[in-house]
Amino acid sequence: MPRLRRRDAFLITLGAAWSGYGYGIVSDPRYGTARGLSHITKYVPLDTLGWGWVTCGVVAVIAAVAGVRWHPFGFAAIGLPAGLWAAAFTVTWASGGYPSAWGSAIAWSGFALSIVWVSGMRECPHGEGVSRWT
Repeated sequence: MPRLRRRDAFLITLGAAWSGYGYGIVSDPRYGTARGLSHITKYVPLDTLGWGWVTCGVVAVIAAVAGVRWHPFGFAAIGLPAGLWAAAFTVTWASGGYPSAWGSAIAWSGFALSIVWVSGMRECPHGEGVSRWT
């Protein structure tokens, strides 16, 4: 079996987390999440959004296991829902729909930007053994 690289581990970790988060939205949505997404849920039901998170998480895990050529699909899959949540909470907060949404807007924006940055990073050029952060 090929060695698991850092970007693979990142995709698997967030893919699993995204799937779990999506299932949580489907099974028992939190009040703050439902209220903060009111601009989106006018058009797309919250259950559908939750299953979208699950699907994106599964795509990310598959992309990690499938190899480097599939990484762009995995990073797009984990970046899309985080960016959507960031935008939705920002719009809800800015429009005065839910004043507490600013915290979620900042957190989801940070997640989305982190995904973009990691997607552009190269794997460590070192071979086997102890990794160096240079």
